[in-house]
Amino acid sequence: MNRIFLGALICGGALAFSCHHSSSAATQPQPPAGEAWLSPQQVKNANLKVGPVVDQDVGGAVVTSGKVTFDDLRVSHVFSPVTGRLVKIDAQPGQRVKKGAALATIESPDVGNAFSDLAKAHAEQSAAEHDYKRQKELFDAHAASQKDFEQAQDNWQKAKAELSRAQKKAQLLSRGNADSVTQEYTLRAPIDGEVITRNVTPGMEVVGQYSQGNALELFTIGELDHVWVLADVFEMDLGRIKKGARANVRVVTYPTRMFEGVVDYVSGQLDPNTRTAKVRCTIANPDRDLKPEMYATVSVSVAERKALAIPRSAMLRLGDQTVVFVETGASPNGLIRFERRPVAVDEDEGGDYMPVTHGLERGEKIVTSGAILLAGML
Repeated sequence: MNRIFLGALICGGALAFSCHHSSSAATQPQPPAGEAWLSPQQVKNANLKVGPVVDQDVGGAVVTSGKVTFDDLRVSHVFSPVTGRLVKIDAQPGQRVKKGAALATIESPDVGNAFSDLAKAHAEQSAAEHDYKRQKELFDAHAASQKDFEQAQDNWQKAKAELSRAQKKAQLLSRGNADSVTQEYTLRAPIDGEVITRNVTPGMEVVGQYSQGNALELFTIGELDHVWVLADVFEMDLGRIKKGARANVRVVTYPTRMFEGVVDYVSGQLDPNTRTAKVRCTIANPDRDLKPEMYATVSVSVAERKALAIPRSAMLRLGDQTVVFVETGASPNGLIRFERRPVAVDEDEGGDYMPVTHGLERGEKIVTSGAILLAGML
């Protein structure tokens, strides 16, 4: 009997305590949506850091996109001056060649035609010169008409012009060691460098650069120890970028590496469609890790300016919003209130601080570190 009474007493007491506790919790004020209330000890345990929104030095860099390209002074795109069939390839991709080294041999009727035209032009020029001298002697002796003399003079001038044209064409082909007997033309390297690409195979038909067809680039020869990065800079940032500014480049292939260079050229015109201008950066590439056509992220150093700004660590991405947590004083029960607030910032600025364009006032206190913990409480 005593045991039954004791059990009933314990259960009744527990129930009474539970009802009292539930009633007490129900009467406590609760945070509204978008707010978190923490005690000072909870703030300390969560390592939350709070600081005022003040003017900061911002804009130490302009960050934009770009693309790696060849240094134009260190690359040559090789075309064939003659139309014909490729019979021999002397250079392979990755091979280093000296200026004048043989790249390929092309069997071409253009070679025979060029030297034939030269011989014919010599003969016609000689005949026209003889005719002119003869007509001049007759004209001086009043034995020929002025019309015949002038006609002979004109023919001689035309023959000399045709001879000059044929000589220039033959001279052009002679630079490649053209052989008038075998009608072969040897394509040679115009600069020292590495064979970057080769777009031909033995037996392939090639179109001459001076023919009416579309000539194919046969070889690309260049040096990759220095490359260019062409960055697209928006009109509003263009005035801040100066020649000689430091540029840092990152590429997807090497996400942890930073390639350093300098700005050596700023375009004098804008693209009318994108409203951007090309900014060229020269980058040292001794290991040849940067390849032409790689996409890059370019950060160009510019002069800093003062603006109302918040640290990057204070911002959170929630869906399509950028938010921060603002300390707004004490709650009705004495806890510290943190309000989630959407803000607008200028994310085109480089550096650790982002200029605020909307959502915060100077002097307001925001969570600068640990805001992700507050987001998890909502």
